[in-house]
Amino acid sequence: MKPTNRRSFLKAATLPFGVGLGLLPFSENLQAETLRNPLATNSKIKLSLNAWSYNVPLYKHMKEEAGGMSLFDMLEECARLGFDAVDPTGYFFPGFPEVPETKLINEFKRRAFQLGLDISGTGIRNDFAQADKTKRAADVVIAKRWIEVAAEMGAPVLRVFAGVQPKDHTWDETAVWMTEALAEVAEHGSKFGVIVGVQNHGDMLKSADEVIKILEMVKSDWLGTIVDTGFFLTPDPYADIARVIPYAVNWQVKELLSDRKGGKIDMAKLVGIIRASNYRGYVPIETLPEPGKDAEYDAYKKVPELLDSLKKGLGMNP
Repeated sequence: MKPTNRRSFLKAATLPFGVGLGLLPFSENLQAETLRNPLATNSKIKLSLNAWSYNVPLYKHMKEEAGGMSLFDMLEECARLGFDAVDPTGYFFPGFPEVPETKLINEFKRRAFQLGLDISGTGIRNDFAQADKTKRAADVVIAKRWIEVAAEMGAPVLRVFAGVQPKDHTWDETAVWMTEALAEVAEHGSKFGVIVGVQNHGDMLKSADEVIKILEMVKSDWLGTIVDTGFFLTPDPYADIARVIPYAVNWQVKELLSDRKGGKIDMAKLVGIIRASNYRGYVPIETLPEPGKDAEYDAYKKVPELLDSLKKGLGMNP
């Protein structure tokens, strides 16, 4: 149906942008957790890899140790495995948290393009929940700088953490200054066309209720959530995943639920939840060592295994 007036036209015009990144405008009614885009008839999932999956060889390369993998090696491996995109975590660029040189960013972009890979996002290490205002401000500066890096890189999303609740402060007290930091960072993102995604990581954000409350407090179209399937520490993580999808701007799909203690993820069930939501965008996977087996972790084996599992869930040939 075509819009019949200016207001309805503008409302319809905003929908494809929100859908493309899995984000719906907060102005539509953030309270309604069943929001869905009426223009999307089905989900569209693009497969990406979070670089942390290869953190062992990537750090070896940074330390100039044997068996290392450079960021460019990672691109080659992702192309070989058939990913649509990569999510190069900021830690693996030289000098983090300092920003990489433009020359390196451009070389990385060019090689990714040659290999047919999109850049689905990037991420930083931060703590917006710490009580020390000076330290929070320093992390806000880092996030702003990396928003600009993301824009240079062509990454639509910058992944940030909420932070760890201080022992001498309540969740609600901490949420006030944490959301102030997130709002400031999201405002900066709006100037560069980069959406900020806050990840549920078992810190301040362990449930859908907590994620949604934070997003309601900030009320920015430039802030969404990174859906970490392994860190909804609730009785039914799948229910929490379903509730936050309307606000999802990116993902981290992991092999195990609930901080690696909840058993293996049911990939068919997860895919069913995503498809029912009409989410359209990138779905990065992230592999991790099994509990107590860090020394045995082999990313070159685990990454294709998890990728194949997701492909099977999607009905694709591994």
